[in-house]
Amino acid sequence: MLKRLPVWSVVPAAAVAGVGAGSVYGAVSTPEYSATSYVLVVPTAKSDPASALGFATAYGRVASQVAVLGDAQVWAGVPVEKLKAQVTTATSPDAPMISVTATDANPSTAVDMADGVARALVSNGTHLQTDTNVKVLQFSRAIKPKSPTSPSTPLAALVGGCAGGLLGALALLVRPRRRRESEPYPSVPGPATAPAKGLAPQPETVS
Repeated sequence: MLKRLPVWSVVPAAAVAGVGAGSVYGAVSTPEYSATSYVLVVPTAKSDPASALGFATAYGRVASQVAVLGDAQVWAGVPVEKLKAQVTTATSPDAPMISVTATDANPSTAVDMADGVARALVSNGTHLQTDTNVKVLQFSRAIKPKSPTSPSTPLAALVGGCAGGLLGALALLVRPRRRRESEPYPSVPGPATAPAKGLAPQPETVS
């Protein structure tokens, strides 16, 4: 008859399973590369730095709009849907700068997408300069990445092992606790038996 494994063995088993799943994911997943282009918003003589900072935030938000991406897809050479899915923008609360980051399995395509969206932002900002009183300039072009930004196989295995161990520990904590079979149930004392009405209790016989 097989010996029952201890309960705590769930944690290392789950960790080993997580390592295996992470290793498989890292081995079969396609490496992805990221490239970032930067756009700067500067005030004109009719504006001030606070206005430039506000418009930088606004341009960062509209970078994913069709009006901007419609121009970007021409320069990037990819569909608008791909730009929406694989390009993100970020702004800083302290500087009027917008970072445009594109991710793709081809490093050259990632560069083209980042620069394309940045160029579209500059083009739209130039058309609106008379109304906004700020200039939108491309501060830095994207650089072709040399290494992927997606997790490597060892890193994916490590993350999978940690996640598996954590899930195993949580399962161990929330499991229902069983009463031990050898533990007797506590006896509940019942009410004392009262003598029948009208009858006196019989004395014990001493031998």
